[in-house]
Amino acid sequence: MKLRMAVLSHLVNLRDIPDLQGIEIGADSVSLGAMVTQHELIAHAGLGEAVPLLREAALQIADSQVRYLGTLGGNVANGDPDNDMPGLMQCLDATYQVTGPDDLRQIQARDFYESAYFTARADDEILTRLMVPIPAAGTGYAYEKQKRKIGDYASAAAAVLVGKGFASIAMTNLADVPVWSAEAGVALAAGDREGAVSAALAAIDPQEDMRGPVEFKRHVAGVVPRRAIDRALSRVAG
Repeated sequence: MKLRMAVLSHLVNLRDIPDLQGIEIGADSVSLGAMVTQHELIAHAGLGEAVPLLREAALQIADSQVRYLGTLGGNVANGDPDNDMPGLMQCLDATYQVTGPDDLRQIQARDFYESAYFTARADDEILTRLMVPIPAAGTGYAYEKQKRKIGDYASAAAAVLVGKGFASIAMTNLADVPVWSAEAGVALAAGDREGAVSAALAAIDPQEDMRGPVEFKRHVAGVVPRRAIDRALSRVAG
């Protein structure tokens, strides 16, 4: 609405719907209500231990005032390629639950985004919950974000998970959808840092916008995954 891409006759406040709230930590995954705020992601001690990458990324979104109101579901549901959480959810291999008039269905985050502001969610569906697998103990993680000023969207960002024989890399604001590269993850899991960066860069398609021309974005896209990979590797335990 702020971008004048939609004009609506009615608005419905979802904040007080209990089924859209709550953080539930299970043995293998975390269930997050769509109306969980970024502040709740930061403040929840159990979530910080189970999926610390979520907390690290949430701390880099906007500012504290926005984080008290901004929701996880709002960040991922509308398909804005500038948002932080869509790429992060692809890195984490999250699943989205969407609910319509007759049924609910689950969509992998890696299959959800079709183009800028277009997603696999139908017009009569809303995002209700997100399910995030809990990484194995000792998994290294990092979210690296380059931005012009505090509170801004990313010029480019990278989310990385790396563990024993496993890695996942996703990038933000470098195409009209978040970029998750299976090839980059395979290369990093094999110990090939530069191969991972090269694969990630091969998957991007940056466009000029107010955060910089294409040449600048490609340069930044080569910097942030290297920083994220190095930091994630430094956190690998065992």
